[in-house]
Amino acid sequence: MWSPLLRFLAASGKAAVLLRSLAACVLAAAAWADVRSGAFTGSASPGLLALSAAVVGAALVPLPLVKRARSFVYIGGTAAVASLVCSAVLYAGHDAADAVSVHGAFEPVALLVLLAFVARRGPVAPGSPVALLLAAAVVLRPLSTGVREGGLLVSFGLTLVTVLVAGASVTSRMVAAVRRQRAHRTRLEQRIELARDLHDYVAHHVTGMVVQAQGARAVAARRPDLVLPALQRIEETGAEALASMRRMVAGLSADESGVPSAAPAGMDDLRALVRGFALNGVPAYLTEEGPTDTVPPEVAATLHRVTVESLTNIRKHARHCRHVSVHVRVRPHEAAVRITNDGTTHRASLPGYDLKGIGERVTLAGGTFRAEATAEGDWQVRARMPLTVPRSA
Repeated sequence: MWSPLLRFLAASGKAAVLLRSLAACVLAAAAWADVRSGAFTGSASPGLLALSAAVVGAALVPLPLVKRARSFVYIGGTAAVASLVCSAVLYAGHDAADAVSVHGAFEPVALLVLLAFVARRGPVAPGSPVALLLAAAVVLRPLSTGVREGGLLVSFGLTLVTVLVAGASVTSRMVAAVRRQRAHRTRLEQRIELARDLHDYVAHHVTGMVVQAQGARAVAARRPDLVLPALQRIEETGAEALASMRRMVAGLSADESGVPSAAPAGMDDLRALVRGFALNGVPAYLTEEGPTDTVPPEVAATLHRVTVESLTNIRKHARHCRHVSVHVRVRPHEAAVRITNDGTTHRASLPGYDLKGIGERVTLAGGTFRAEATAEGDWQVRARMPLTVPRSA
C-alpha cells in the first residue's frame, strides 16, 4: 500500500519541495507555540534552552544548500550534541526546573527534520551513529527534568514519531537505491543488446561487403563487366547497414524521447534477407511451411536473428559451399527455422559471441537451439520456439 507513495516521494522533485514546505510550516508553528507558551521565559534555565534551540535551528538553515552527503553528518552531529548537552545540564539541576517549560515543540521538530536528512542522504557508516544521537536527543529531552508521568507520555509519543520519521527516510533511501540499481541494470542490458545488434545486423552486412569486394577484385581482370554490378551490390549492402544502424539508434533513444521504437524484424525481413544472400554466385533458397505470416512479431524477430547469424557464419566460414537453404516451418504451437549449407563450417561451432549469444536468446524465449553437422556432412543450424513467448523472456 505504501510502495507507490514511497516511490513518488523518492522520485518526484515536486514532492520534495512539498515536503520541505510542510516541514517549514510545522517548524514555524512549533516556534510560535513555544513563544506563546513561554517555553523560554520560565525558571528552567531559559538562556540554556534558547541557546540549544538556536543551535538546532541554525543547523537547519544550510540544509537546502548542502551538496556533500558527509556535510549532513556534521550538521546533524553538532545539533544532536548541543541538544544532549542541554538535556544533561537540565537533568543535573532538575530539582529547580520547571517541568513544563522544557517540553517545547520547536527543538524536537527541528531534530526530527535533521534526522530525516541524515537518514535519507547521509553516508551510511558515519550517518548511523549520528542518526542514533539525534533520535536520543529527541526522546530524552522530555526526561531531562526527571522521570515524571507527563515527561514519560511526551517521550513515548516522540519515540513513535521518531521511529516513523527514521523508517520513512530509510525506506525512501532504499527505494531510491533500488531505482538507481534498476536504471544501471537497464543501461547495462541496453549495452549488451546494442553489442548483439551490432554483431547480428551490421556484421552481417559488412561481411557481405567484404566478400563482394573480394569477388569483384578477383574477376576484375577477366570479367570487367561484372565489377559494376558488384559495386552496385556493395553500395546497396552499405545502405542496408546504415539503415540497421539508424534502427538501433532509434531504439536506444526511444525511452528518452518518448517516440516508440521501430518494429522488430519480421517474416518479410527474413524473406528479403534470404533473397539478398549470395556467396560465389550461390543464392540461398527459402521454403516456407505452414501459416508463416501469423507468427507473432517477437518470435519472427528471433527467427530473423537466427537466420542473420547463420548466413553471416556461412559467409565467413563456408566459402566453398554450393547449396544454402533456409526452411521455416510453423505449426499450431511452435515455429522453427533450419539453415543448411554444404560448406566446411566446422569453425562456426567454436564458442563465441555469435551462435552462443543467439542460442541464449532462443533458450530464454522458451525454445531450443542446435548447431551441428549432419550425417551427410552438411552444417545445420536449427531453432524452435513456442508461438507464445514466456513472460520471463
